[in-house]
Amino acid sequence: MSESFRELLETFPNPYPQRDYVIETICPEFTSVCPITGQPDFGTLTIVYIPDETCFELKSLKLYLQQYRNHGAFYEQVTNQILDDLVAVTSPRSMELRAEFTPRGGIRTNVVVSYPDENWSEEE
Repeated sequence: MSESFRELLETFPNPYPQRDYVIETICPEFTSVCPITGQPDFGTLTIVYIPDETCFELKSLKLYLQQYRNHGAFYEQVTNQILDDLVAVTSPRSMELRAEFTPRGGIRTNVVVSYPDENWSEEE
């Protein structure tokens, strides 16, 4: 998937930027399309983050996520792209995105990505 829908995401000032607190947003109706079969993929996205100066606005998140309904992307691509876009617009202290896709052919897949990436180091 080469398109980004990042421009649809809106933010608002964090009302408590001096405090670490956790925001958890659950999106149980996420839909994307398999780029091989063209079949729809359904899943639940759970976004957990500690905001810094800005938070994402929920209606814009809904409109942003709806854009994936007609675009083919593997689970791994779509999950990483969403995290990249959310991090780019909010610059959070930390963020995790858990994508839990419904079973297809008897196989269930979950993809979890984090910012900052705790498995990455500058020495690698």
